[in-house]
Amino acid sequence: MNHFALGRIALIAALGWSLVASSLAQTPPSVPTEPTRKATLHTDGAEIVVPPKSVPDPIEPVNRVMWAFNQGLMTGVIKPTSKVYRFVVVKPIRTGIGNFGKNLTYPGRLINNLLQGKWNGARDESYRFVCNTTVGVAGFFDVASKWKIPKSDADFGQTFGQWGWKPGCFIMLPIFGPSNERDTLGLAADTAANPLLYVAPYRFDANNPLTYLGPYTYLTYAVMYNNLADSVGEYVRFSQAEMDPYSEVQYAWTFARENRVTDFQVKGEQDKASLETLQSVFFTFKDPEFQGRGKTRSVLIPATGRKLKFTFWLQPGKAPVVYIVPGLGSHRLAQSSLALAELVYQQGFSAVCVSSTFNFEFMENASTAEVPAYMPVDIHDLHVALTEINHRLEKLYPERLGSKALMGYSMGAFESLFVAATESTNEAPLIKFDRYVAINSPVRLLYGISKLDEYFQAPLAWPAGERADNIENTFLKVAALSKSSLTPQTSLPFSGIESKFLIGMTFRFILRDAIFSSQQRNNRELLEHPIRKSRRAAVYREILQYSYQDYLQKFLIPYYWCRGLELSAPDTLEQAGDL
Repeated sequence: MNHFALGRIALIAALGWSLVASSLAQTPPSVPTEPTRKATLHTDGAEIVVPPKSVPDPIEPVNRVMWAFNQGLMTGVIKPTSKVYRFVVVKPIRTGIGNFGKNLTYPGRLINNLLQGKWNGARDESYRFVCNTTVGVAGFFDVASKWKIPKSDADFGQTFGQWGWKPGCFIMLPIFGPSNERDTLGLAADTAANPLLYVAPYRFDANNPLTYLGPYTYLTYAVMYNNLADSVGEYVRFSQAEMDPYSEVQYAWTFARENRVTDFQVKGEQDKASLETLQSVFFTFKDPEFQGRGKTRSVLIPATGRKLKFTFWLQPGKAPVVYIVPGLGSHRLAQSSLALAELVYQQGFSAVCVSSTFNFEFMENASTAEVPAYMPVDIHDLHVALTEINHRLEKLYPERLGSKALMGYSMGAFESLFVAATESTNEAPLIKFDRYVAINSPVRLLYGISKLDEYFQAPLAWPAGERADNIENTFLKVAALSKSSLTPQTSLPFSGIESKFLIGMTFRFILRDAIFSSQQRNNRELLEHPIRKSRRAAVYREILQYSYQDYLQKFLIPYYWCRGLELSAPDTLEQAGDL
């Protein structure tokens, strides 16, 4: 289950921080003059970018059931008990237990380094084992790392991969998490390769279930729980903040276990602006316990009859309240949302987080439209939701709410400024804010989303014969970086094409979730593949072909046309999204 820490492995992690939009005076792409249905997405013969396929998932319904089991186990058992465990067992001891468990698995790493012909790796792991076992007191202290003896992790799954076994079936294992048929067999071989498995101070007794397993097996699960105690909070946050965390883990796992050497050479010029956007991944909350100190409540939205969740952190006494609206498609528990909440809370403000109007949570519970992106409707829905949240907080804590501020970043900043611009014409019941804070706001929405489409198409600059390999290598770079310790000073090894594509891919996943969520609630039969909760791979691949312009033309404009609003008229949609 520790593999879940990969999350989006930065393919789509926290890049929602910036919309990559600006107020440059360029003409956005035109929109159609009339609604279309099931039209061709791309011009015949035009080149398109095709992301690498994930490991095949023929048993997706079974895997999703197992994912739900793991999610329930982590949320309902591991997370609540880990709070007690962390309180009783302090961090240095937990680290020592993790080191001890890692040291015990040395035989498997030695065998697989030898099987893969990594003679230096086998030597380094042997040095580490001797140093940590002796000087490190049976491995509780990782002195080998302090002495800069390199690690060389190796397992049977990697060995099978080096021998030519390409995985053909994704498998979600109970407790252990994402895998495939190759790595599942490798996991069994790794366990069998450890001689401690066969050492037991007691004899097998058919009448005593405790003797069915040796002490090493019990120790393995104890160490696993110890390690999960520190990572379970991030896992639960990730599973709550994503519409379909299973699909993202499944896609990420493809590259995390790819048996191909990653080329970190930067081929071509780097793009400073897009690299700075990628570096927004470093903007996160500092205190791992901060999210847990917040409270989550819900409010009934009158127009939809559904309840919308919000998360808040109130100061002990009366204090100004900052309502935080995140970037395009971001959830209230996204790391950038929590980072801003922690920042304002540390400055003496109370903080309240809601999800983006383009996020599944808001769309399914607070949006009066089936599809988002028409700003007058979206902003009004957001304003109504904020009003209901404010009313709820005033009832719960009548003496603790001071002046009110609305803070947004990226698309949230755009929406905050939109609320400010329409404040004088709003009806009295809607909440009025004392101040507005907009961080990195786009000015012209259509131009902003046209840049997202342009970024996704960036790999077309590569020669056609090299494009597929270059795209896959870009993802392999991300997977490799996700396993290392990154800091804001880390120089990201991406060319301008790569960094732009990663941003475009990030927002294409956000668009995928928005389209799936809208069509799952009210299927307009625009998609060829059936929409099923338990088997989504095919329809996801289809939706990923849609650009943001396709979304406007095929979904948004026809939806409002059926309701008597002609958004295809010249400049109508552009003016609606222009500050």
